[in-house]
Amino acid sequence: MTSRASGTFDVKLTPQAAEDGDAGLGRMSIEKQFHGDLEGTSKGFMLSSATTVVKGSGGYVAVERFTGTLKGRTGSFVLQHSGTMTRGTPQLSVTVVPDSGTAALEGLVGTMTIKVADGKHSYEFEYTMP
Repeated sequence: MTSRASGTFDVKLTPQAAEDGDAGLGRMSIEKQFHGDLEGTSKGFMLSSATTVVKGSGGYVAVERFTGTLKGRTGSFVLQHSGTMTRGTPQLSVTVVPDSGTAALEGLVGTMTIKVADGKHSYEFEYTMP
């Protein structure tokens, strides 16, 4: 049976130094504080590209480890992001990495939707537990 969780999060992105030959690629560390049905923090890294021939197109990938509680269950799990922007139209997939759940979140499977409105971030998380 699929369950749903929702809430908000605060995010801090910190640019990382580029290496030679990385022209047009960005690297950032990610720190988040989750509120709502997910209570906890996450840390991770993002790689991005916004250097395309057409303005408003680009892409990013990211991996972050959440540590905290999901509706009272304590543990951690890893989220994998894959996002593209095609001429201003976004497409984003955020998925729990298989078998990354620990402690009371072992066996967690799910996908997350992220929304940004008026500079505030929120999430909706659909998941199953064994």
